[in-house]
Amino acid sequence: MESGKRTEAGSSASCSSASVNAEKQQKLVDMIDKSQENVDSCDKAVDEDDDSDDGVAAAFVPSPLLPLKEQLEKDKGDESLRRWKQTLLGCVESDLSDHVEPEVNFQSIGIISDEFREVKTRLPIDESERDHVLFTLKEGSRYRLKLTFCVLHNIVSGLTYSNTVWKGVQVYQNKGMLGSFAPQPDPYVHTLDEETTPTGVFARGIYSAKLKFEDDDKRCHLELKYSFEIRKRR
Repeated sequence: MESGKRTEAGSSASCSSASVNAEKQQKLVDMIDKSQENVDSCDKAVDEDDDSDDGVAAAFVPSPLLPLKEQLEKDKGDESLRRWKQTLLGCVESDLSDHVEPEVNFQSIGIISDEFREVKTRLPIDESERDHVLFTLKEGSRYRLKLTFCVLHNIVSGLTYSNTVWKGVQVYQNKGMLGSFAPQPDPYVHTLDEETTPTGVFARGIYSAKLKFEDDDKRCHLELKYSFEIRKRR
């Protein structure tokens, strides 16, 4: 009898323990499910935000470009505005046409370094020279790219650049804003931000790069592919 009671008690304790474990497991499952629901709701909210952003971006339509001649003829009754426009664009009034799209012609790219004065290359680069090394620098050198370009027909707004560098894989990218430029007979000269070449044995060698210029309307005015070399500093 006592043995039977002990067996019954042991069986009851086992059932109780199994029940408690089952409850704990169920609670754990419920917590995981709830956590997953929270993650799913967050993902859904992020997706909705992304969709709304895309909707805003898709809905944005830039104002149409007007020929520079038409822009100058507007607001003729405003004397101060007329004088301001004449100061800004008077030097090209005789060359105005009905062209709408601005045109940016890049004439040369130069490299300025503390190791030498300036190495200048005429643009566009001949196809046969695209794979040639454009310039060579020592590791740890500071340098700047210098650009000479002309603007024709209309004002180019929000001209930006990106300079991407690869050595097998992408190792560097720099982006910046040049600004807005009006047509003028003389070329513009713009020097980009100073950069420093990397150092170390793995930094030495030949790199490929792409320099790209776009305006506010995503018109690409130049996409220059070039190569350069980094050598050991002695």
